[in-house]
Amino acid sequence: MLALWEREFPATVRVLAAVKDEKRDYRPDARSRSAWELATHIATSDLFFLESIRNGVFQFDPEKAKQAEAAFSTVADIVAFYEEKVPKALAAVRAIPDDQLNEPLDFFGMMTMPRAQWIGFANNHSVHHRGQLSTHLRALGSKVPEIYGPSADAEPAPAGD
Repeated sequence: MLALWEREFPATVRVLAAVKDEKRDYRPDARSRSAWELATHIATSDLFFLESIRNGVFQFDPEKAKQAEAAFSTVADIVAFYEEKVPKALAAVRAIPDDQLNEPLDFFGMMTMPRAQWIGFANNHSVHHRGQLSTHLRALGSKVPEIYGPSADAEPAPAGD
C-alpha cells in the first residue's frame, strides 16, 4: 500500500503545482471547495493521515491545522510543504513493525480498521481530492498535468486522445 502511495506522490505534486495563485479561489459551484481549499486540504490531510497511522491514534488538533494552513501564502508554499513532509511521513509509516499493522485504529468513533487498511483508505482520500482539484485546473487557466499517463494538455497532445 505504501508503494502505491509513493507512486501517486509525483502526480499529486504535479496537480498541486498546476494551481495558479491568481485564480486559486475558483470553485465550480458555491457548494464546491475552491482550488486553494482543495490544495491545502490535500497537503494537510495527507500528512494528518500518515502521522495518525504512524502514531497509532487519530487526534485532530485544530490549532496545528490552522498553523499549517496559515504558513501557506502561495501554491508554491503548499507544494514545498507537501514535497518536504509527505515523503518523511511515508518513510515513518514504512518503519512500523509488521506485527503492528494489524492493530485497529478508531477514526473518531465513525469506523475502525487495522493500520494497514488506513494506509489504503488515506491514499484513496488523497486521490479523490486530487481528482476534484484536477477538474478545476482548465477552468482556472492551467493545463492538466500527466496523472496516469499523458494528459490531453500534454505538448504535443497524444494522438487519438
